[in-house]
Amino acid sequence: MKKAIILAGGRGERLRPLTDDRPKTMVEILGNPLLAYQLHWLKSYGIEHIAIACGYQHEIIQKHFGDGSNWDLKIDYLVEDKPLGRGGALKSCMTHLRSSANGGPLIALNGDLVTNLPIDDLYKTHTQHKSIATLVTVPLRSPYGIVDIEENALVTGFREKPELPFWINAGIYLLDPDITELLPDVGDHEETTLPRLAKSGQLRAYKSKFFWRTVDTAKDLTELTKEIEKMFGSKPLQVVHS
Repeated sequence: MKKAIILAGGRGERLRPLTDDRPKTMVEILGNPLLAYQLHWLKSYGIEHIAIACGYQHEIIQKHFGDGSNWDLKIDYLVEDKPLGRGGALKSCMTHLRSSANGGPLIALNGDLVTNLPIDDLYKTHTQHKSIATLVTVPLRSPYGIVDIEENALVTGFREKPELPFWINAGIYLLDPDITELLPDVGDHEETTLPRLAKSGQLRAYKSKFFWRTVDTAKDLTELTKEIEKMFGSKPLQVVHS
């Protein structure tokens, strides 16, 4: 059984007032909570069991999705009594799922993103490299338009928010259960665990140019809404049966 972890404890401070009465992952896009698009994506690739790490306004998530049966999923909620940080929340979920993961890798992701990344290919790459952790990366896109200038100060053209020759962390990981002991009890794995794995040669990157967007601001939400309408239309998401 393939399993996944969603880190859904974010308050979404920069999305207020939309997050005054709900966690960030429950902000709606075209009538569907952000989290619904993640469940739809995971289910479409055979994920059957999902652990959701939550805290702020967790009741909203639990009331909407319940035990996952309406989505043909099994959903467990790991509610933080006090903030553990993303690394601590990840460790808690890994510990919870590890006993029944049959030694296979688990996919983990931040709860504020939408993607159509092919999970099967991610698993294949991870298995081929025999890594303890594979980090999904996406191209860094300039937040501004670029002006092309020659040495004589002649402007030769303009490029609207082009891709830059750098890769950034997409907030999606494929992790072997053995990584659990390397995660912090409290804190951020991106500041502790990942740098140590990179230094010891145990971290691989999966370079993806598939659709990926994360939501931090109202502007992000507006732009993502346009993209989602192209992909899904404006109707409520349907359950994806295996």
